Amino acid sequence: MDALTHAVEALVTPAAYGVTRKLSIGAIELIKEYLPRAVENGQDIEARESMVHAIFLGGMAFNNAGLGYVHSMAHQLGAAYNLPHGVCCAMLLPVVERENAQRVPAAFRDVAKALGLHIEGKTDQECADYAISEIEKLSETVGIPKKLTELDINEEEFNFEYLSQNALIDACALGNPFMPTLEETIAFYKELF
Repeated sequence: MDALTHAVEALVTPAAYGVTRKLSIGAIELIKEYLPRAVENGQDIEARESMVHAIFLGGMAFNNAGLGYVHSMAHQLGAAYNLPHGVCCAMLLPVVERENAQRVPAAFRDVAKALGLHIEGKTDQECADYAISEIEKLSETVGIPKKLTELDINEEEFNFEYLSQNALIDACALGNPFMPTLEETIAFYKELF
């Protein structure tokens, strides 16, 4: 799911360009098809090899276009609570991208297409809604928790302000289509409870 986050963020960042878009689209297409297979059967060599290709493509994309606020927030969450980075990214991806889609819905046309939507005749918002819904379905298929309470993290002990302040100064924040405020960042983390 970290690889999917790399590809999506590299696709919706304002720094995306032709080559990085193609790399991201290729990665998303492969992940959509092969990640569920690789998770279901670790002995499925074709699926695992295809995931390596997807990881490579997404890596090339984000190393040239950058990442965004999902990674800014995931870095803090994983470090503070010793959680797997991919799980943090997967949990935050729909939260942040839902907000990004309100500001740059056209950026999600390619995400939706790579996830299987026939985008002809669809509005930008329909494409964004489909993309985020498919991301949520993929997370569920591969067993990503929906809430931090499933990982034994309770809201009363969660340090919203500390994590949010650090997310705001994370290097990846600058690649996001918009710069969230401290209050918005706190609200994003609250969605995980």
